[in-house]
Amino acid sequence: MKIFCIGHNYTAHNKELNSLTPTEPVVFMKPDTAALLKNKPFYIPNFTNELHYETEIIIKFNRIGKNIAQKFAHRYYSEIGLGIDFTARDVQTKLKKEGKPWEISKAFDNAAVIGNFLNVEEFIDVQKIDFRLDINGATVQQGNTQDMIFSIDKLISYLSCYFTVKIGDLLFTGTPAGVGTIKVGDRLEGYIFDKKMFDFIIK
Repeated sequence: MKIFCIGHNYTAHNKELNSLTPTEPVVFMKPDTAALLKNKPFYIPNFTNELHYETEIIIKFNRIGKNIAQKFAHRYYSEIGLGIDFTARDVQTKLKKEGKPWEISKAFDNAAVIGNFLNVEEFIDVQKIDFRLDINGATVQQGNTQDMIFSIDKLISYLSCYFTVKIGDLLFTGTPAGVGTIKVGDRLEGYIFDKKMFDFIIK
């Protein structure tokens, strides 16, 4: 399983991080060891003092593809889910300043929370999906896929120019504004519309 991730795909999030709006998708990857499944608890690693949550819509690929035309991209997924791209922001900031790759701030063990999935047929329009994250019962982050800079189908087409996508591969599509830190004892609950997609504790 490959875990593709997209950065800087929501304008408001780019503003909160003082990042420029990209002219093409920003792609990075996480290994399968980054996956955190089945609402297992997340243990804060000891190498960061500023761990951020980034709530994201996830696409699960259901067929093999390469050089996929955007108009056919919808044929390559039938499930949409929700997850979190955990980021060691202090580590990432340091590496960026040094001009170094920042995988260790994003791709460490359990850094990709993967919640439940819904059949794509449940959505009237995949580019009008509301989603949110609650921490300890209060909403801290919310977004809608209509605010993406690059649409889901555009991302799939772009990725497939460089990578062969396979059945079971995942695509984290970017996070909206509202990212923030977590602490031990926090309870994180993620929703697509009003359907709970994940529910786990920080330890």
